Amino acid sequence: MSSRRKNEDKMQSRGQIFNAIHRFIELVARGIFLFIAFLKGPAESQPPIKNLILLHSATTLALKIRNKQLTSKEVVQSYIDRIMEIQPVLNCIVEDRFEEALKEAEKYDELLKSPNAPSVEVLAKEKPFFGVPFTTKDCIGITNMRQTAGLVVRKNTVAESDAEVIKLMRAAGAIPLATTNVSELAMWWETSNCLYGTTKNPYNTRHIVGGSSGGEGCIQAAAGSPLGIGSDIGGSIRMPCFFNGIFGHKPSTGTVSNDGQYPSAQSDDQDRLLAIGPMCRYAQDLLPTMKVIAKKDKLDVLRLDEPIDITKLKFYYMEDDGGQFLTSPVEPEIKESMMKVVSFLEKAHKIKATKLNIKKLKKSITLWMANMSCKDEKDFAYELSNREGHITLWWEFVKWMLFMSNHTLIALFTATFERFTVKHGSEEYSRLIQESRDLYREFQDILGEDGVFLYPTHPTAAPLHHEPLIKPFNFSYTGIINVLGLPSTACPLGLNKEGVPIGLQVVGGLHQDRVTIAVAEELERGFGGWVPPTTVA
Repeated sequence: MSSRRKNEDKMQSRGQIFNAIHRFIELVARGIFLFIAFLKGPAESQPPIKNLILLHSATTLALKIRNKQLTSKEVVQSYIDRIMEIQPVLNCIVEDRFEEALKEAEKYDELLKSPNAPSVEVLAKEKPFFGVPFTTKDCIGITNMRQTAGLVVRKNTVAESDAEVIKLMRAAGAIPLATTNVSELAMWWETSNCLYGTTKNPYNTRHIVGGSSGGEGCIQAAAGSPLGIGSDIGGSIRMPCFFNGIFGHKPSTGTVSNDGQYPSAQSDDQDRLLAIGPMCRYAQDLLPTMKVIAKKDKLDVLRLDEPIDITKLKFYYMEDDGGQFLTSPVEPEIKESMMKVVSFLEKAHKIKATKLNIKKLKKSITLWMANMSCKDEKDFAYELSNREGHITLWWEFVKWMLFMSNHTLIALFTATFERFTVKHGSEEYSRLIQESRDLYREFQDILGEDGVFLYPTHPTAAPLHHEPLIKPFNFSYTGIINVLGLPSTACPLGLNKEGVPIGLQVVGGLHQDRVTIAVAEELERGFGGWVPPTTVA
């Protein structure tokens, strides 16, 4: 046996031991978190959805407004009323612009009544979301609204202009309604910060909503907004969609402008990972939103109007990442839901999905961290200072223990851990970037323009609050797709035995966004899509 093979076997053996220890810690910690949740009392109940306007898709609302079956003011007021109901329970929004939104809605309604009103056809083409409200996360700038990114020192920071995606949504007739909660500086997958607190899952308030677009995932699932805009650098759209049972799309790299997102990317690698995209309850809203927010010079390559024949697609899947170190095993119910999709494709469309074993996916976390590595010492400690120097980590830990810190514990851990990761520009960094490119080419060779890869969005359903602290690397299932720059659509597949959502992500070849969205629409038809949250006793 060669020395290289022996070393690989030793690494494998050590990895299995580490995973066994980590699994034991997970089980013990979950028991502790369950006990803490029990001491806090039963999960809180949210009001049921009574207003039927809240059950329409954004595109249906736009159609009804254009045809004068509903007024924009009626729709906006309905969502304001719903937010007022759910906010005390879920804590999903951080700032509203209700008065301004109602005034804008009135102007739209007056325009439709005027003799010079545009025709229904013109509105459908030029302003597809005419009079429809929408929300976005507190990282994406809206003029004259706070843009804190969950950082206490930014509590009074106000955006001077709209982010590019907000400009495009406004131009399409949509009305900004509120901004939603995020994790501190959008760098963790539980939405909680020292400025606005913790957002709770609408299916069970003991569980998390994901992050960083967690407030957006929550408000969509609870029918507090018909359409949302999120951003995703390691799964920040797809994880909240998965945990909250809604649809979301991370676009192909570079197809939607990141201008106006804070924190902005600090390197070309980070900018390539970052993507802004739609979050919604109904799959039919994904494509129209992408048509609005995609860069104009990318529309030809995206071919969003080109129809997709599901039966002509090639499907591939993996049930897990092959056993990555320190990552939770994929829960049986999530694997079962994926196999139900595979069975559905075969029965409904005579499509035989092919099971893959892409070994490089076991290095997902390492590859993501290499691509996220900072240069010029602009690390997370620099970001936590609001880009004004660096926070002193040991002192912030002391302050945290004395309940005096303005930072979350996980933010301090993240800044500390980053100091031990691969350094930008190092030999190891160059090797990992090359491995990332090799993996991209492997995926492109497999998927091409007609291939689809089904992959878990996350190994577990929504954890309990604070539970991500002992399973920090579980975001690897989404993070690796950011490294590849490929489009990925999060699709809900119902609820598990505990009554919280599960699903999967649909990954396509570069610029094949319309393909993954078409598959999402088909899975919605086959599995029902969003399930309205019920009150929890």
